[in-house]
Amino acid sequence: MLKRFFDVVCAALGLVVLFPVLLVIAIWIKLDSSGPVFFRQVRVGRFGVPFRIHKFRTMRVNAEQSGLLTIGRDNRITRSGHLLRKTKLDELPQLIDVLMGKMSLVGPRPEVQEFIDCYPENVRAKVLSVRPGITDRASIEMVDENDILSKYPEPRQAYIDHILPLKQRYYVEYVDSHSVVTDIRIIWDTLLKIVKRN
Repeated sequence: MLKRFFDVVCAALGLVVLFPVLLVIAIWIKLDSSGPVFFRQVRVGRFGVPFRIHKFRTMRVNAEQSGLLTIGRDNRITRSGHLLRKTKLDELPQLIDVLMGKMSLVGPRPEVQEFIDCYPENVRAKVLSVRPGITDRASIEMVDENDILSKYPEPRQAYIDHILPLKQRYYVEYVDSHSVVTDIRIIWDTLLKIVKRN
């Protein structure tokens, strides 16, 4: 209950305070390339219930038809998209999902069904017992995931064999020990990581 209250208050304040920034980003995206401002994709939420996530669009329209993973300096990414991804500003619209109760500020990142199906059953049940989050410890530690995958000849398989097991370990640790204090620490560490890499 306290976590949900924390999420709602922070998401509402965030949307109000950041509205000018969100508006500028939306205009930039429209001027930079044709297509919608938001990228909506079905992800797996709490208890396995699917939902459509909100993100600022950073790729050309229908880019996901070429593959779900983003590898290195993907040529599908728009000019504005490169900066939005590097600074994680493309994730800000997920505050809407937090407010709607589909997500939390902190929690396991929501995956598409294809990769959720790769989870061991016991891990999947535990990870999906909480709301997915905008950020988490795995996102901080693997902030350069796209660059890592670009080094493999088969990025999709590398994601399943190497990246997913690491993420799952972080996710399980979070579910077993999360608290509002933990969430505040992860949010702070996320901001520090973004600042340090830009």
